[in-house]
Amino acid sequence: MIQGFKEFITRGNVIDLAVGLIVGSAFTAVVNALVENILMPAIAAVFGAPNFDNWLAFGDIKIGMFITAVVNFLLVAAALYFCIVLPINKMNERRARRLGTEEIEEEDPQVVLLKEIRDALQARNR
Repeated sequence: MIQGFKEFITRGNVIDLAVGLIVGSAFTAVVNALVENILMPAIAAVFGAPNFDNWLAFGDIKIGMFITAVVNFLLVAAALYFCIVLPINKMNERRARRLGTEEIEEEDPQVVLLKEIRDALQARNR
């Protein structure tokens, strides 16, 4: 039983997942600082309010708080995509081109078969 646990823990994907989780949680502070200290103040300068919490408030129903949460989510997602994901993808593409190891996407065999059937039907109907 202990041997099986040891194999599970030392498997590459478990360690990669743990490292990703730790780096992701540490990176959360960076993304939150970008959103809270740069992007939201810029929006506040445009709209004249630091957030949307008081917009569309009807007693205890505060639709503006939901709008603020959605805007924060979209800003965090955009910050991650444009500041992290996109540059890393471009860097990986350049590296793959430089090394000549571009990935060739193989088409799904079912898609190939469906295309062949479509082409055969089109040829038959001509």
